[in-house]
Parts: sequence; C-alpha cells; structure tokens
Amino acid sequence: MKSAIVEIVGISRYSQGRAYQRDVQKKHKENSEDYEERTWKERVHAKPDGKVFIPGIALSNCIKEAAKFLSIQVPGKGKATYTKHFDAGINIFDDVELDVLKDDVEGEWLFVPGDGQQGGGKRVWKCFPFIEVGKWGGEFLITITDDAITEDVLRTVLLAAGNQIGIGRWRPRNRGQYGRFEVKSLKFLDTEETMAAMAV
Repeated sequence: MKSAIVEIVGISRYSQGRAYQRDVQKKHKENSEDYEERTWKERVHAKPDGKVFIPGIALSNCIKEAAKFLSIQVPGKGKATYTKHFDAGINIFDDVELDVLKDDVEGEWLFVPGDGQQGGGKRVWKCFPFIEVGKWGGEFLITITDDAITEDVLRTVLLAAGNQIGIGRWRPRNRGQYGRFEVKSLKFLDTEETMAAMAV
C-alpha cells in the first residue's frame, strides 16, 4: 500500500448543498420562504465547533470521476483504462477542515426548480452558501491500494479533477463554474511512510 499527500487551492468559488430538511423541521405555521431564510446555512458541511469542511468522500468521488472522464488506457492492457483501478484503488478517509465558520459563510439567492431537477417546472427562491476564491483548499491523504496507479497517472487525473470535474454545487461536471481547484503540491509516500501518515 502507498499513498499521496495532496495540497489543493480553490481557483473559483466553492458552494455546498448538503441535504438537511430531515434534520431541521419547519416551525409551526412557518411558510417555505421563512423556512428557507432561517435554515439555508444548514446546507454547509460543518463540524460541531462550526468549522466548515470539505467531505473526504466528495474529493474521492471527484478524483474517481476524473479518471472515468479521461479514460486513460493502461499500458500493456489493450483498451483497458484506469477507471476501475481508481474506483476500487483510492480512498480519502479524512475531511479537509477550512478556516471558515458556518456562521460567516455568504449566500446567494437563486430562482431554481422546486424539485431540484434541471428544467423542472415550478421555480422557487433558494439560498446557497458559498466560499470565495482564496478561502478554501487544504491538504489531504489519498490512500492507494492499487499498484497500477502511478504518480504520473495520479497527477494527470488530479489536474483534470480540479479543472474539469470540481466539487460541490454547480461544479464544471454539472455545467457549472464553482468548485474548481489546482494542485499546489503532490508527494508520493511508500508503505512505511503511508503507515506513519495514517497513524497521525
């Protein structure tokens, strides 16, 4: 087993859209507009202390989707690509905590389909939290259990993940502009270094 320590920095706004409606109920006689006004910040992923974080699973899915998007062929394996190697061979177990508090996030009001589906019928006003460029990013550990994934391949996939896939709401893969990032650094670790990093 090996791993890689990756540091990213956001190059566009980052907007989160956590589903929270089952966690926060409407008050008695509260209408939909007042409920939205009161609760929109619940769309943020935050720790108990209020610190906003990027879910590790979101980063993991972003990278796996980039591998599928690129469909790079594995040398010596015919038309086989790296897609399945990334699907089963990488994991990000820890979230990336940001130096941003849930209470301090800004929001943008948008007139969107009430059912959340593109081209949906009835539209309603909803507010979505966002974090500006320069205020999000961080370091995370990718655990790699598939030896077919080399440093060069991982770097190529990470670049595509940041530029063409993105994370969060309205990311490039969903025809949006938010959630783009660049790779500031990438350091591969061997098995011994990986075990030490995971023990921290």
